[in-house]
Amino acid sequence: MPRFPQLAGVATAALALGALAAAPVPGPGPTLSHPRIVAHFDFAAGQTPENIALEPDGSADLTFAFARQVANVTRHGDTRILATLPAEAHPNTPIIQAAIVLGIARAHDGTLYVNYATGTSWTGIWRIAPDGSRPVQIARLPKNGLPNGLALDERRGVLYAADSVLGTVWRVPQEGGRPVAWARGTALDPVPGGSGFGVNGIKVHHDAVWVSNTDRGTLLRIPVRPDGSAGRIETRATGLDGIDDFGFVGRRGDTVLAALNTDSEVALVRPDGSHTIVLTQREGLSNPTSVAVRDRLVYVPSAAYFTMKDPNLLLAHLNQHHGR
Repeated sequence: MPRFPQLAGVATAALALGALAAAPVPGPGPTLSHPRIVAHFDFAAGQTPENIALEPDGSADLTFAFARQVANVTRHGDTRILATLPAEAHPNTPIIQAAIVLGIARAHDGTLYVNYATGTSWTGIWRIAPDGSRPVQIARLPKNGLPNGLALDERRGVLYAADSVLGTVWRVPQEGGRPVAWARGTALDPVPGGSGFGVNGIKVHHDAVWVSNTDRGTLLRIPVRPDGSAGRIETRATGLDGIDDFGFVGRRGDTVLAALNTDSEVALVRPDGSHTIVLTQREGLSNPTSVAVRDRLVYVPSAAYFTMKDPNLLLAHLNQHHGR
């Protein structure tokens, strides 16, 4: 969830956002233990990990937003660059003013899809083949938008992109093609006079598309109707100030771990909407941007957008596998 035109402008953007405070609520749920930083990245080189997809071997594919790169990071911290998106000589990305790589999704065959925002015709969804060939743009999205989170529904053969500026969830065929404005509404929009970031993180879960809205601090559920259209937007949790992307705990239930970017926290969000802070800056978080969960292992990338210190990847153990 980058929010500044240049790396040097982080402090200004943070002040513009204002002071945000999380509101933890006590209650039952899984706990996390043994948090540890497994990889440190280079902030000055633009290695700001924005989003995450997991490989079958447990390694993580991360988008380095301002480096325009996708990297693979093992659970031991070994890092290699998989792809670099083409440089844009004259970027005009809304809010950011720089070319950035944002959301990432992985298909079962190893193909990666990423959102690339430039403020030009290159804004859209790009495909990275497993053979290491050059990234290819498969869908153009509005140049005045900011495609942020990205989710893949292979069963339906579609990608969903959350546009933070235009308050829109775009739907695109997995093979590429013309985007359709799948969902719109006030619940997806930024707040007037806020940070400018509305709908942000996105996941496909239980015949629905779940999204976060950063400005509104909400977690939302949008049912997918039998014909593929969007149902009514449902608010599932509020008070999640600075929420970025998120991950589900288990496949059956609706328990979520959400990255709260500005306060450097991760919140456990229960199906009833209550939430508790389970990771903080004390464990090494530095403006976390997303969360991924695989069995009993939790992955949290931090981009250090506001702290400007120690972008990293944190791993922690999930002690109780709730969410059924």
